[in-house]
Amino acid sequence: MSGYVRALAEQARAASAVLASVDGATRRRLIEAMAAQLDASSERVLAANAEDLRRGVEAKLSDAMLDRLKLDPARLGAIANALREVAAQADPLGEVTRREQRPNGLVIERQRVPLGLIAMIYEARPNVTADAAALCLKAGNAVLLRGGSEARASNAAIAACLHAALREHGLPEAAVSLIEDTAREHVLELLQLSDLIDLAIPRGGESLIRFVAEHARVPVIKHYKGVCHLYVDRAADAELALNLLVDGKASRPGVCNALETLLVHRDIAGTFVPRALATLAARGVEVRGCERTRSLAGAASAGIGAADEADYAAEYLDLIIAVRVVDDMEQALAHIARFGSDHTEVIATADAATAETFVRRTRSSAVMVNASSRFNDGGQLGLGAEIGISTTRLHAYGPMGVESLTIERFVVRGEGQVRHAESLTGRD
Repeated sequence: MSGYVRALAEQARAASAVLASVDGATRRRLIEAMAAQLDASSERVLAANAEDLRRGVEAKLSDAMLDRLKLDPARLGAIANALREVAAQADPLGEVTRREQRPNGLVIERQRVPLGLIAMIYEARPNVTADAAALCLKAGNAVLLRGGSEARASNAAIAACLHAALREHGLPEAAVSLIEDTAREHVLELLQLSDLIDLAIPRGGESLIRFVAEHARVPVIKHYKGVCHLYVDRAADAELALNLLVDGKASRPGVCNALETLLVHRDIAGTFVPRALATLAARGVEVRGCERTRSLAGAASAGIGAADEADYAAEYLDLIIAVRVVDDMEQALAHIARFGSDHTEVIATADAATAETFVRRTRSSAVMVNASSRFNDGGQLGLGAEIGISTTRLHAYGPMGVESLTIERFVVRGEGQVRHAESLTGRD
C-alpha cells in the first residue's frame, strides 16, 4: 500500500483530538462560516459541478446517478441552509443522558462524547461532502472523505470552502480531509486502518456498500438499498393514498426513500387499483403487477409486465413500481418481511388500531402512517442534515444526525468508595 491514505488519516486523527476540546459555541460559528463560504463561492462550486456533469454524461451515467450528482443554485442553497440548521442544534457533547445514585453513594452518569475519526465513502452526491463535515464537526469528530470519481471536481470545490472556514477559526484543515485520488486501492487501504478510524459510513449503491462491508476491518454502518413499500389498507382514504403514491414514487424516483412497491388490500383493490394505475401512467411510471393487478387493469393490462420475485426485491431507482393485491394486512406484512430492506414502510389507513399494529409489526428504520416515504430524511425529520440512513441495528438506526455521531460513556463520581474492604489491607 502507498501510505497515502494512512498519512491523511493520521493527520485527521490528530485533528479529532483538537476538535474534541473545542467548545460548542466555536463549533457552531465554524459551521455557520462554512455555510457562508458556500454561499460566497457558489459560482465556483457550480462551475465545478457542471464539469462533473459533462463528464458524467460522456460516461453514460444513469439518470438516477446524474440526478444525485447535479447541483443548481437551489440545491446549493439548500446545502448551505442545512449546515446552518446543524449549527443551530444543541451541542450534544457533554450531555448527561442518565444520572443515578447507587446505594454506596456513587453517582453514575452517562455522558455523550465524540466517536473520534469517521470515514465517509460515497458516490455521486456532492452534498455529502458538506453535510458529513458539518455533522461530524458538530459532534466533535474529524472526518475523512472519499467521494466518487464522478464528483471529483464538485467535492474538491466544496472542500475548499470548508477548509477556508477552518483556517478562519484557527483549526486544522485536516479535520475535514478529502481523499482526492479516487483509485480503488485507496479505499482498501482506508478500510484497514482500524488503529485510526472509529467508524466507516458508506453511502451509495448496493455494490459499493457490500464492497465496504466485505473488506473493512473497522466498524461499518450499512444501508444496502431502499425497497420501500406503501400498503393501502381497506380503511384508507383513496385520495390520501394516491397522493402518497405519487409523491413517494414520482417526485424523485432515484433516491433511497422512493417507493418501489405498492400493496393494496383486496377489499378496495377493485376501485383503487385502476385509479392508481391511471395515476402512475399519467406520470410515466412503468408498472409490474401481480395477476390480480393485471386483471383489474382492463384494457391497460397489456402495458403492465408480470411481477416476479425479482421485481418485489428490486430497488428500481427509476420510474418503475411493483404492484401487488394482498388478501389482508397479514399478507402485506409477510411480503414486507420477505422483500423489504428495513428502510421505510408506509401505511395508508383511517383505522388507528390497524395503523398501530402495522407500526408494531414492521421492523424498518422508519414507519410512516398516512405520510410519504420521502420524509425518511434527516432534514425532514428535524436533524438538519444526515450523514446517512442506517439499516444496521447498532448504536444508530434510521437517519443519522449529530447525536448518532456520538457515543455514551460512563462517568462515575465518588467520595473515595472502594469495591472491597480488603483493598485497604492489600488483599483482593
